[in-house]
Amino acid sequence: MCQSKLHELLTALPKVEQHLHIEGTLEPSLLFSLAAKNNISLPSNDVDPVYQTTQTLLARYQRFTSLDDFLHYYYLGMSVLITADDFETLAWQYFTKAAGQNVRHAEVFFDPQAHISRGVPYDVVVEGLLAAKKRARDELALTVEYIVCILRHLPLPDSEALVDTVLSRGHFADGTLAGFGMVSSEKDFPPHLFREIYARVGATGTRLTSHVGEEVGPEFVREALAQLNVERVDHGLASARDADLLKQLAASETLLTFCPWSNVVLCNLPRLEDAPVRVFLDARVRFSLNSDDPAYFGAYIQDVFCKVQDTFDLSVADWEWIVGGAIEASWCGQDRKLALRTELDAVLASFAAA
Repeated sequence: MCQSKLHELLTALPKVEQHLHIEGTLEPSLLFSLAAKNNISLPSNDVDPVYQTTQTLLARYQRFTSLDDFLHYYYLGMSVLITADDFETLAWQYFTKAAGQNVRHAEVFFDPQAHISRGVPYDVVVEGLLAAKKRARDELALTVEYIVCILRHLPLPDSEALVDTVLSRGHFADGTLAGFGMVSSEKDFPPHLFREIYARVGATGTRLTSHVGEEVGPEFVREALAQLNVERVDHGLASARDADLLKQLAASETLLTFCPWSNVVLCNLPRLEDAPVRVFLDARVRFSLNSDDPAYFGAYIQDVFCKVQDTFDLSVADWEWIVGGAIEASWCGQDRKLALRTELDAVLASFAAA
């Protein structure tokens, strides 16, 4: 809980989460439970003693040294996800928690290649995620869209094969997927390497995004915009170092799905105080605030909102800009956007009248 007088407002705001990896919501308790159910052997104590208990694993999560350090545990954690029920349980656990923090709409990444490589078919993953999405809508009044991602550290033919599969199922056309993105280590994989695969997906009318500007400079953000034709930038942290790029982002109303606490945990920022929240606000760059991989980083979206407020002492107008922009840039239908905006206006009016 934050100390700000705006805490009540931050709690009431109808939140939109746009940078959330469903595999990154795998809490240690569920990890151990699914490992036991599926007879999955986690690293033994003499190999990696952090897998002794939930407490030892959580303690390890508090000292990541880089993105690659985190990804080691992230991919290990995925190994316990085997059946459609596992993916439904994982997503449902997140949706329940998110709804409790007044998340009203979530746009969720998932990484099929990390599961296909373990012998878990794409269709099994999607079956479970769609079941959780339906439950979220019916039981929580939470709308969900999925964004399928390729892993850039894998050979390009692997990503092409995933796109073949998605196209063969019609999932870009039938509403199963709202978008296409790219994740994993950024440093050695400039966006232009993926130009052809993005062009192929973009030709279907699918919305495009990419993780860029997290580990590498603003040149990767520029390249993703120019060569991949993305309409959204995931992270975009480095954009703050390029005044001309900030002007371009503001003019085009390109949304940055910003994850400042994640940037601190993974050592891309030394402190939260160094996050370019004020830079983006002053430049009128649209950005949303997100939790990224909350089970690993120790902060779900309400926690992120509170951390940002305690650090930057934002105004009500700042929060209207952030949340309103997130709603407007969402990949849901216009009716849903209107409903979310109406809810936001009601919360703001109620707070102003108090």
